[in-house]
Amino acid sequence: MKAHAANLQYCLITTSQIPPEPNHSSFPRRREYSSDFRLKREFSPTTYLLASGRNGTLYVGVTSDLLARIHQHREATFQGFTDRHGVKRLMWFEQHATMEHAIRREKRTKKWERAWKLRLIEEGNPDWRDLAEDFGFPALE
Repeated sequence: MKAHAANLQYCLITTSQIPPEPNHSSFPRRREYSSDFRLKREFSPTTYLLASGRNGTLYVGVTSDLLARIHQHREATFQGFTDRHGVKRLMWFEQHATMEHAIRREKRTKKWERAWKLRLIEEGNPDWRDLAEDFGFPALE
């Protein structure tokens, strides 16, 4: 795990990834993308979406340390849904200012229809690349 963390220097996030003020609907809103980038030195509370492969089984989770959590999913260090269904590829993630915001986003996203989750992946990762590789993790077979 330490080898993977050493490869991470900076993470770009856009202001569009900062959660909007809460509203009473869990329906996904169309995000407006901005060229205003901020650099973040380390990972913070993060909502993430894993998949077993393109259009495969999906899993929405939340963590305070994305690199460690990716490692846990890939190594199947705990038994559960992702281990049983081979869900190990990072398709999307979103950082938040607080764990409360990250948990709220996770809960809302889990309630979404599958088509909405697929659209979220397609908008930010149309080729369904395993984003974990960008952080130094080896490619999965």
